[in-house]
Amino acid sequence: MKLFSGEQIYAADKFTIEKQQISSDVLMERSAVQIFNWIHTRMQGAPVKIHLFCGIGNNGGDGIALARHLQEHGYNIAVYVVNYSKKRSKDFLINLERLKQRKVWPEFLDSDCEMPVIGRDDIIVDAIFGIGLNRPPDPWVLNLMHHLQKTEAFILSVDIPSGLFTDKVPTAENTAIKANFVLSFQTPKLVFFLPETGSYMEQWEVLDIGLDPEYLMSTETEYELIGKHDVLPFYIPRQKFSHKGTYGHALIIGGSKGKIGAVTLASRACLNSGVGLVTAYIPECGYNTLQTALPEAMVLTQGENRITKISYDFEPSVVGIGMGLGTDSETSNSFADFIEKNKTSLVIDADGLNIISKNKEILERLPSQTILTPHPKELERLIGKWKDDFDKLKKVKVFSKKYNCIIVIKGAHSITIYGDRGYINTTGNPGMATAGSGDALTGIISGMIAQGYEPLKAAIFGVYLHGKAGDIAIEQTGYQALTTSDIIDGIGDAFIDLFKVPEQQKVQEQEQNQQ
Repeated sequence: MKLFSGEQIYAADKFTIEKQQISSDVLMERSAVQIFNWIHTRMQGAPVKIHLFCGIGNNGGDGIALARHLQEHGYNIAVYVVNYSKKRSKDFLINLERLKQRKVWPEFLDSDCEMPVIGRDDIIVDAIFGIGLNRPPDPWVLNLMHHLQKTEAFILSVDIPSGLFTDKVPTAENTAIKANFVLSFQTPKLVFFLPETGSYMEQWEVLDIGLDPEYLMSTETEYELIGKHDVLPFYIPRQKFSHKGTYGHALIIGGSKGKIGAVTLASRACLNSGVGLVTAYIPECGYNTLQTALPEAMVLTQGENRITKISYDFEPSVVGIGMGLGTDSETSNSFADFIEKNKTSLVIDADGLNIISKNKEILERLPSQTILTPHPKELERLIGKWKDDFDKLKKVKVFSKKYNCIIVIKGAHSITIYGDRGYINTTGNPGMATAGSGDALTGIISGMIAQGYEPLKAAIFGVYLHGKAGDIAIEQTGYQALTTSDIIDGIGDAFIDLFKVPEQQKVQEQEQNQQ
């Protein structure tokens, strides 16, 4: 799913209005009807009081139009106009007049107003500011927003929580509404998925308001949201007359005394991703451990307690390197020498990234489309500090283009960056913040490349499968008890899930067949 910027959404509105030969208030009416249908489907006329707080722009117009539909269906409503400017959008005024014609008189709020009384069991519709906000709200509006938050009533935000921008983080904490639910028009917003802004909402859903498909299909976006239907076309099916050599040979390099578990987990995840052969390259101290824990893997050893030289006599399909490797001088030198000579596709994680961050000249020698999988601190060591999440993304894109590499920014919504494009993952859960989870991800991505997936697709698909495996495992373990071994055990189920038909779709297909 494409993530459109605020400017692109405005352009889509204009394109739709011109192509479909409709007025802008018709588009606003579509939005209001979709929100009403969402609410009505869930509430069915329940006698809960709904407080609608509407700004004086188009987001407020959506709220005013929604109030009309709620009133016409007998809902108990109170409507407030947050009068933060003398300017009013045309469509806001049109819908305000329609509401007044139905004898619904909004209360106008300004800097001198008393705060409305709202019960904890009431519902608040937040339609104060939309995606056009370009400056912090006025102090009195902030006080109103804080008041709404303190009521502990359920807050439903229209399109975006008021106070959030589409292209930057809030200027300070508590300057935006923290919504229980957001109904986003046509597409989610990038800010829904970034650590500094995603915390302003608990859940979101997209409403189709009929923006013209020609614009949506033909317009390129910087970011895409990755779900099952986005990765399914990547899938390479297994052939009947294939053999283990068909699906590649992955070399997993890592481990040091006390950290053999990292390379063991990566190797096991690599095998579970479908690779034909895995060889683990480890120090001698881990030989018995790895051979016992993973009999399916082959093992090469070098060095007693740490790797001091990397040398082998076969040509792997891919090398995953860095997990538990250590960063002492001998190991770092062996890593640099290996990079100098290597021509194979690479996936670099953990101590491999830490070595690079201390020896930036290594970056110039990386093969094209090497995949780096840093957690936030490792990323900071690579690209330097950032001001906010948007600055971080900008710096990562510059880094990716400079070194022609693919970067997986690990997090609640891991983001894969290559050049100017970003791919935001939708799978995964807080239970996956556990030791070894990143090692498993490196193993999965390495296994995908070994099987013939292009590096970018391997990264995107691997991140998705990793998260989905965790989502499946969590159903049995809960968040706290989830381990990386559980995630690895779920990889097979994650593949199976790719081809599962949702129950709702099954019912629809059965109904169509009966007709």
